[in-house]
Amino acid sequence: MYQGLNNLNPRIAIVGSGAVGSYYGAKLAISGANVHFLMRTDLDHVKRFGLRIESHKTGVENLEKVNAYGCTADIGICDLVIIALKATDNHSIEKILPPLLKDDTVIMTLQNGLGNEEFLADRFGGDRVIGGLCFVCINRPSPGTVHHIAQGRITCGEFSGLPMPRTHDIGLIFKRADIPFLVAESLPKERWRKLVWNIPFNGLAIVGGGIDTEKVLENKNLFCLAKELMKEVMGVALALGYELPNSLVEHNLNETKKMGAYSPSSMIDFIMGKPVEVEAIWGEAVRAGLKAGSEIVRLECLYSLIRVAIDRRDKP
Repeated sequence: MYQGLNNLNPRIAIVGSGAVGSYYGAKLAISGANVHFLMRTDLDHVKRFGLRIESHKTGVENLEKVNAYGCTADIGICDLVIIALKATDNHSIEKILPPLLKDDTVIMTLQNGLGNEEFLADRFGGDRVIGGLCFVCINRPSPGTVHHIAQGRITCGEFSGLPMPRTHDIGLIFKRADIPFLVAESLPKERWRKLVWNIPFNGLAIVGGGIDTEKVLENKNLFCLAKELMKEVMGVALALGYELPNSLVEHNLNETKKMGAYSPSSMIDFIMGKPVEVEAIWGEAVRAGLKAGSEIVRLECLYSLIRVAIDRRDKP
């Protein structure tokens, strides 16, 4: 089992350079980390103009020289691979990742939802997989530009069990880039903690017709439904052995108020006609709840309504 990062200045690959990959990758690179980006739609633009972060916290930060590539074979072997693809793109990972891997390469997924670590472990070995939860409000309004609206913390845990020296090594790399980083004792518990926010606010933004979080909070019915959905998700987590504090509901509501009119990523995908991470965020949670015997009437209904909304969107 891999214990720590073997390289004090690891070669890092960012696989998936949308809002999340571009934001964290650029922050790491600006701090001096050796970062290499796999890009698709933004590749030519970023090669010419670089990456730009417009942040509520730090103002404008520019990464003028970006190590950007169109395929992983051009990047080559890395010490740390950070997966920031949408879970809907997981089918491409088996072909993308091998050129980046050596025996002790660590794979860190920053993806939403459930099942991503298991997917990677099945194909590349669980002892090299760690999971990261991004608690951040960011959007990518144009090629090469990321708007950082609020927060930014990453909570990280080992797929195979308790934290190891490498977990803390990776944390130091992020902290040097002024990215808040917490090491979790239980990765599954933290996955469910994030779902307590993601499930209601991403979901209600979609079924509400493409609305922002402020509108969810302002609508009495949606506000009440968001609270009940959070409680249902916490109930599933508890049934699985992961107890989350009751205060999490009010905490999430207060933090969401601070975000203002924030457009969740799944809602943006929905209105732009892109694939939505339906199964990773809602489907897996529903199946876990049914298996555990939890009361998830609202969650099941939300899952169904999201699928109906996407079916209607995609009909010619």
